[in-house]
Amino acid sequence: MTQAVRHDSMRARNLELVLGEVAGRGPLTRAALAELTGLTKSTVSKLVGDLLDAGFLAETGPARAGERGRPGVEVVLSGARVASLGLEINVDYLAVCLLDLARTVRFTERRERDNRGSRPEEVLGELQNLAEAALAAAEDLTVAGAVLAVSGPVGDGVLFSAPNLGWSDVRAADMLHLPVSVTLDNEANLGALGELWFGAGPSDFLFVSGEVGIGAGLVVDSALFPGTHGLAGELGHVVVSPRGPRCRCGASGCLETYAGQEALLEAAGVASVHELLGNLGTNDPAAVQATTAAGEAVGLALSSAVNLLDLDHVVLGGVFAPLFPWLAPAAETVLADRLGRLRGSVPTLAPSTVGGDAATLGAAGRTIHHVLADPGPFLTPAHPRRVR
Repeated sequence: MTQAVRHDSMRARNLELVLGEVAGRGPLTRAALAELTGLTKSTVSKLVGDLLDAGFLAETGPARAGERGRPGVEVVLSGARVASLGLEINVDYLAVCLLDLARTVRFTERRERDNRGSRPEEVLGELQNLAEAALAAAEDLTVAGAVLAVSGPVGDGVLFSAPNLGWSDVRAADMLHLPVSVTLDNEANLGALGELWFGAGPSDFLFVSGEVGIGAGLVVDSALFPGTHGLAGELGHVVVSPRGPRCRCGASGCLETYAGQEALLEAAGVASVHELLGNLGTNDPAAVQATTAAGEAVGLALSSAVNLLDLDHVVLGGVFAPLFPWLAPAAETVLADRLGRLRGSVPTLAPSTVGGDAATLGAAGRTIHHVLADPGPFLTPAHPRRVR
């Protein structure tokens, strides 16, 4: 029995190695996989055969056209078998994304909806409809699981507090009745993973999600750092002015009251981010002043984070991404003033390259990464089935 367990464990690890190399490097031959993994060619051939049979890999043809002798055949990740579901509840929208193993988006929808003051059951009911539409689009794919992104601190399956929604102690994932397992996580953390996996995020960076609420996710050595209790990243409630406006969290002068989407639009005298961007394009004084003030507040909050965490890179996501050309200079000026003499340099600020899709992509991608790390439960010959 001990030997059988050890063999299964070794096989699972070898499958993870092979899939990891193909996922990270693109098309590879069996010979290249043997060299990269240190496994024997016969072992790699058997593993690749099993992964081809299960629909995890697909052959693309000879590695080098015109090569003499028998050219090696390259394999790539296949999106024909496994998929995952990413879901998001934000203050003013709902979103869903269906992603296959090859990281191709098979279905996506975003529904604008003011969720403030709505009962959790009502919001989750509408999200359920979006999720069911995504599952229908999966057709014969095996949907391995779903992750739900929410705006607030999460632990043990509970959304502890979402002041902008008016929710507290809500088991949101348990309120969805789907034929797949659903787990819960923080929107900014998943946004950071979305930027890491699908954007241009470096191996170490702070992702700042600028929405009605402001959150942050910290990536260290290409892995999310959630904190001891999974509650790291509440940047929106860093105080930037103790005598500032009252925040929904109960404190005063939080970053959200200066740079959150609602505060920014109110200061600019506009009703939408689209209108704000239009006014910025014509150098409207109110729009420029409001965005500059928001950038200064972001710079103040980031200076505390940089001093504490020694960051070199910060990615601004959510509505901060399209506002970056106007918001970032003010933030950089504050960072230079507060950090320049102490550090000799300031962190690089960059806009998110995946924009408003970061959290749903990160949510869907997390399940895909779990499958790649442990494909064993799915390694039966490919056959039609929709959910697991």
